[in-house]
Amino acid sequence: MQHILIPTDFSENAWNALEYGIRFYQKIECTFYLVHINPIPGYSGAGTGLKKASGKLADSLLEESTKDLKALIERVKELPIKTKHTFVPLAFYSYFTDTIKNIVEQKNIDLIIMGTKGASGLKKVTMGSNTGDVMTKVKCPLMAIPENAVYERPKEIAFPTDFKLGADLKVLDKVAELTTMNNAALRIMNILDTGETLTKEQESNKDFLKKYLVDIDHSFHTLTNTKLDSAVQCFTESRDIDLIAMVAKNQNFFQRILFRPAVEQISYHTKVPFLVLHE
Repeated sequence: MQHILIPTDFSENAWNALEYGIRFYQKIECTFYLVHINPIPGYSGAGTGLKKASGKLADSLLEESTKDLKALIERVKELPIKTKHTFVPLAFYSYFTDTIKNIVEQKNIDLIIMGTKGASGLKKVTMGSNTGDVMTKVKCPLMAIPENAVYERPKEIAFPTDFKLGADLKVLDKVAELTTMNNAALRIMNILDTGETLTKEQESNKDFLKKYLVDIDHSFHTLTNTKLDSAVQCFTESRDIDLIAMVAKNQNFFQRILFRPAVEQISYHTKVPFLVLHE
């Protein structure tokens, strides 16, 4: 039984993430927690009268959110998909990231699935601030679904790494689980400057990966003399990658891919889901 948390703001972007998650786990028995969080406004130093009014507002918002979540579940039931899924609606009037963190702990969540937004008018923002906050602050695997992603069974999963971090079995188990579940192939890629070679520690980490993945279809790929975001772009398109998995501990590495590319030049941001894993 998998326990999946899907926050929603009832937008089509959030619906796309929900539908993707349902299809991704179509053959797996799952409980999906559909969560809507009404944000608490900033502190205004208000008196007792205003606090009472705020309490009434919270009650009204929660009532409305519960209705919307139930309507969302009815929409899910109309999908032409046969599943072994249970859907649980949860509505809150609280702080977003803290609430997600609490649910993860209380419900033993295995995976969070969230939608990501495309480039803004400034063409600098690739994912909503809530998704970015959860990704970096909540220690739970998170699958970020771009707004234009259309589900297809993942056949090729990319795993960018610099081999500088020791292999964490919790991380590798999740990668292996998703790869095996989809009968997919894992493509491990790293980037080196021209003339650069792996250190002894990096070679050791790479050897451990080889041994761990012995029963999984996998291959190692090295790209040289190219920028990280361009390398991932090239690799993703040339291999027709369906999912990109990364380790969150090396934040400099994965944030360079997710948060700082020139959006107008990075097409995979609009269609390829990211799986961010925590040690």
